Amino acid sequence: MPTPKPFLPHGGSYKNLLVYQKSECIYDVTYYFAHKYLEKGDRTIDQMVQAARSGKQNIAEGAAAGNTSKETEIKLTNVAKASLQELLVDYEDYIRVRGLEQWQPDDPRLAQAKRACATHNDSAYYRKAITQRSDETIANIAITLIHQTDWMLNKLIEKLEIKFVESGGMREQMTKARKDYRGY
Repeated sequence: MPTPKPFLPHGGSYKNLLVYQKSECIYDVTYYFAHKYLEKGDRTIDQMVQAARSGKQNIAEGAAAGNTSKETEIKLTNVAKASLQELLVDYEDYIRVRGLEQWQPDDPRLAQAKRACATHNDSAYYRKAITQRSDETIANIAITLIHQTDWMLNKLIEKLEIKFVESGGMREQMTKARKDYRGY
């Protein structure tokens, strides 16, 4: 009899995923923002921080679960998307109710933020930069990061769906490995 071959994929670390790195930036920006600009005792602090955390954690958990369940990976990646959408609405609400300006597509500040956010995936960059910015600027940077991360999550979900269709689920891989081992 031949020696059985492992059938579980060997995935890379979630920390190497750009989308995870972006979500970590969002978490760090949000933690700073919520504790600096929202009044102590405001439930929104916990809501925003938890939404940012959920976005980040579900990417990590989904990537880890992906070795045995593409379905779980897709679901958790969608949970990450939903959490970040919730956070997006909190930032938009903050800007609106305080009479601040949400940067529009033709605003040069938005173009600059898009370039900076597309270039920097290291949360240390944002932790340093935001201490010198206003609440309006930080909120707009966070919104930009969330939009970019949402786009990346959409692409990741598409990739996971294709991989599932091509490779099947865990049970199919187990059956194939068993048949290969038996020589069928």
